[in-house]
Amino acid sequence: MDKTKMSKSCRCPLSRRSFLSSAGTMAAAMNLGVFDYASSLFAASVTNAKPVVRVAFVRTIANRNFMGWPGQDWDNDEHQKHYTRILNEAAADLHVDLRMRQQPLWTGQTNSFMEAIKKEKPDGLLLICMSLHPNGWSIINPIAQNRGNIPTIVFSPVGSSFTGHLQATRNIPSLFVASTQHEAWLKTGLRMLNTVWQMKNTRLCIVRGNKKEDRKVENFGTTLHYYPELSFCQAAHKTQINDKIRAIANYYEKNAKTIIEPTKKDILNAAAIYVVCRSIMQQENCDGISINCLPLVSQKIGSERHLWEPCVAFSRLRDEGIVAACEADVHAALSSRLTHLLVQRPGFQQDPAPLTVNNTLVGAHCCSPTRLEGFDKPPVPFILRSHQEADRGVATQVLWPVGKRMTIMELRLPDTIGVGAGTVVSNIEPSPKGHNPYEEAGGCRTSVEVSVDGVADTRDVKGFHQLFILGDLEQEFKNYAQLANLKVEHI
Repeated sequence: MDKTKMSKSCRCPLSRRSFLSSAGTMAAAMNLGVFDYASSLFAASVTNAKPVVRVAFVRTIANRNFMGWPGQDWDNDEHQKHYTRILNEAAADLHVDLRMRQQPLWTGQTNSFMEAIKKEKPDGLLLICMSLHPNGWSIINPIAQNRGNIPTIVFSPVGSSFTGHLQATRNIPSLFVASTQHEAWLKTGLRMLNTVWQMKNTRLCIVRGNKKEDRKVENFGTTLHYYPELSFCQAAHKTQINDKIRAIANYYEKNAKTIIEPTKKDILNAAAIYVVCRSIMQQENCDGISINCLPLVSQKIGSERHLWEPCVAFSRLRDEGIVAACEADVHAALSSRLTHLLVQRPGFQQDPAPLTVNNTLVGAHCCSPTRLEGFDKPPVPFILRSHQEADRGVATQVLWPVGKRMTIMELRLPDTIGVGAGTVVSNIEPSPKGHNPYEEAGGCRTSVEVSVDGVADTRDVKGFHQLFILGDLEQEFKNYAQLANLKVEHI
């Protein structure tokens, strides 16, 4: 596309439609202290779509298990009620249509249950094993092997399985057996099933090229909705600074640890791009956005306004649980969506730079999220800087908590997830201009140094634009990979 033509053609007014809504967005708005305008900025979207998950309790009709695990002191009825409460609460939070079979699934009912499941074709199946003896697994195993391609979780609390019982279900596609002492894990299991469905029904806006078109992602089902760069340019150019934009800018001015390069006008313009992104997502009915941003960053709009740097907008969207991927990177966008849904915290899309002297890895980019521990958690300290390569606009330099565990993850099309873990070692903090130019680090504004477990040489770390995620979450991604029928590679 002709960049000069793109810049001169920005003449379309900004849509005044209402904006997307989400629980993360509302929580973030309240935490920002701008709830007064949140109701108008984030009007509720109307949707009735939600996944259907069938639940069955595999147990004897008797209330006690005499001379057989889980034991005579195990109250079947009370445990079923307890599991039901946990799942109902989780279903309400996740917006899942939970359909429970309250009658115990036991001897002689396996075939009829399987036929009903195949006919209904739910979006997920959850079997709760409540009896090791005499024949709980003789019911579960044939269902697991013959249920078709329905994503399935078998929940096996301690006392309901030995090593031998768990062999027949080890390598069945789209099935995960959760053997654990933690009953609350049922919430995680339901979230995993919901995530598989959500990934299939996600629609991501990819701002790249010069025409609108939709493409499906193989194996995931996600829709990529391509949106013209010119249309984005036109919307941004016509955006007027209003009270909502001023409130967003005011939050960053007040909460930044310090402000180095950006002016007040820069911060207002950065907040305006956030509004543009939200408006386009609403207009195009999308759950997230990724922009071919580097060509746009090089554009100058008029004599004073620089509107193309989406770094602050992307940092804020990620804090709200909304996909915001740099450089129209589809892998990063899909990785972000999975991270938000599965572990309920944002990821940091970064450029990996090995430091051979210490055998560590630096992840660097200009739009790290700040709510690293979760969308409803307080932000970590951040500094407002310019976009380092262009030295203009506004970027967040986020200070990650040193010593905390972290995870590296990347979805690789068509069917692989790369994952690993490590520890935050340091933040590479550039000095303010004029202080000591020789201490000014190159690269991007947020530069997080991490050690990586199980990597003898960080030059061997695979991929690009992988996500850094705070927390030791490697096993959660591996568990999901089993359920979603993905291959797993160490990062």
